[in-house]
Amino acid sequence: MLNKRQKFGKESESIAVKHLKKNGYKILEQNYRNKLGEIDIIAKDKDTLVFIEVKARKSGRFGNPKWAVTPKKQRKISIVALYYLKVSKQHNVKARFDVVSILSAEKNPDIEIVKNAFQLAYT
Repeated sequence: MLNKRQKFGKESESIAVKHLKKNGYKILEQNYRNKLGEIDIIAKDKDTLVFIEVKARKSGRFGNPKWAVTPKKQRKISIVALYYLKVSKQHNVKARFDVVSILSAEKNPDIEIVKNAFQLAYT
């Protein structure tokens, strides 16, 4: 059984998936996990493989959710993405990192797709 926070996270990811599809993304994986961590969504946007982090908040009290993707989180996502590319044998693909920011996942959420939100970070 999910607690309130987990339920909010799942609902937010569902909102993000719908919004991404509406914007032409093809969803390949959700909640991709490996021994190094997790990536919320892996999708294709035209000819580019996109690793997507979803950040949501119920209010703007603590700022825009997109700012919660810290350099430490960027490194973690990068490492998981590199592992994904290796095990799926996708060596010469265009790839990028996007963030979907959702402010208030209720009836009319403010949703923003930040394309190329950060560069590969593994040091």
